Amino acid sequence: MERTRWYKDMVFYQIWPRSFKDGDGDGMGDLWGVLEKLDYIQSLGCDGIWFSPIYPSPGADCGYDIADYMDIDPQFGGMEAFRQVLKGCHDRGMKLIMDLVVNHTSDEHDWFQKSRRRIDPYTDYYIWRPGTPDGPLPNNWDSNFEGKAWTWDEVRGEWYLHLFAVKQPDLNMDNQLVREEVKKILRFWLDMGVDGFREDVITYISKKDGLPNDHIFPIYKGMRHYNHGPRIHQYLAEFKRDVFDHYDCFTLAEAPLVWPKQALKYIDETSGQIDMMIQFQCQCADCLFTDYLPTRFSLRRMKKAFSDWQNKLAGRAWNMLYIENHDHPRIISRYGSEKYWVESGKTLAVSYLFQQGTPFLYQGQEIGMQNWRPEDPEMYEDVQTRYNYAHSNLKKSPQERLEKMWRSSRDSARTPVQWDDTENAGFTTGKPWFYVNPNYKEINVAAQEADPDSLLNFYRKAIALRKELEVVRHGTYREHFRRSKTQYVYSRELPTQRLLVICSFSDRPQKMKVPKGFDLTTAQRILSTHENDTSILHPYESRVYLW
Repeated sequence: MERTRWYKDMVFYQIWPRSFKDGDGDGMGDLWGVLEKLDYIQSLGCDGIWFSPIYPSPGADCGYDIADYMDIDPQFGGMEAFRQVLKGCHDRGMKLIMDLVVNHTSDEHDWFQKSRRRIDPYTDYYIWRPGTPDGPLPNNWDSNFEGKAWTWDEVRGEWYLHLFAVKQPDLNMDNQLVREEVKKILRFWLDMGVDGFREDVITYISKKDGLPNDHIFPIYKGMRHYNHGPRIHQYLAEFKRDVFDHYDCFTLAEAPLVWPKQALKYIDETSGQIDMMIQFQCQCADCLFTDYLPTRFSLRRMKKAFSDWQNKLAGRAWNMLYIENHDHPRIISRYGSEKYWVESGKTLAVSYLFQQGTPFLYQGQEIGMQNWRPEDPEMYEDVQTRYNYAHSNLKKSPQERLEKMWRSSRDSARTPVQWDDTENAGFTTGKPWFYVNPNYKEINVAAQEADPDSLLNFYRKAIALRKELEVVRHGTYREHFRRSKTQYVYSRELPTQRLLVICSFSDRPQKMKVPKGFDLTTAQRILSTHENDTSILHPYESRVYLW
């Protein structure tokens, strides 16, 4: 079947279901709530939805520990609700993609329960190593979430590998039977009408032979032995050949620690195995590798990340554009300003929406939701946050450690969406499964719907413009004033159309930087954050010009 690359003309909206909208009043977000809000999502200009996992799960990692790949968790409405949402999307001309998590499963998955009991053919579905419970670990690899990457299983009497939580054992993708199981999963959902998959840490599925110790990486020991492993391209090519090439679908790979040159091995349109890639570099302008190693925000680092991917993928592959998702704190609290939250939210939107690629919005991003600051570390739900709090610098006071979590925890992206200023932010009529950010009285959808100058309505305008302009789809990209620490200026150009984007990331007035050859007196200003005709930019002002 010919694959049409329809995703290039789309804007996706990511839903983290637990916190999006509760449709049945039990306090948990669900698919009935999604069905209720499909028209809202479409009104943003979004014509695709990416669901974080909605499969049955014990919830050790909020659904990324899957117990059954071919069903929908009853707490989200089950398969009946899913089929209605899928139909509702397709009736509106919208696409729907699922989260595919096949590096690991839940330890409550039937495969693991049989593997730990050595029941064929599941004996080698996971990565087991012999030893003793009080003996040395099989190697020195770290888990991404909870200490070391090995846990002793009393039933089998061996160690199992888990690159994430203890309850997320890694699958043995070297086993052909496991790869056949993955293909069955893919066909099941594609045959139902799902339009594609976001593939969770898919670059981790091939581990180096022998699982050697890592004496180089100071943190995340072992990553160089399993990220972009020896058979990764072979396995992805197999999935593409046997499944994806037979459907007009879309694949998006999550890829920690990847740079454009390496990414092209996956997503080059002539030889790659995947359509697009989620890179982490744009999330590292205020940290070192991980949100839990924070640094001061550097606009130059942000610009370099954006420009590297724009320039190095040009003509060869397609960019996935994003500034927020479920795995990182809220972007206004990181790269913007909570004081100037409307202005900086608009400028952050402009900074990425006019680049070449397919943009993704994360729920609540469009209204400027901000970081949550609980009074007690026990209020955090996330397994990664809890571990980091317990094991961060113990010389620091509990309050200092808690303040670091305020800055770093991905739970800030997981508080319920703030729909209005009524109790529980309009998220539920019951008791919310998680805490609502107290600022919902000021920051909510209903208030912004009524304000034509709101961040929400600005997103609508910006998305509509990018869909109208051929130069955004096809134009070349060029960054100007790279060394500027306060302004991000880039242009998009075709022989028949030119676009200039100017974004100030300063909380002080700035003299606007205009590149040579761009005469603003002949341009049309098609989008701006302020009513301002001077050459002095207000704090967090941005403008978009068209010739």
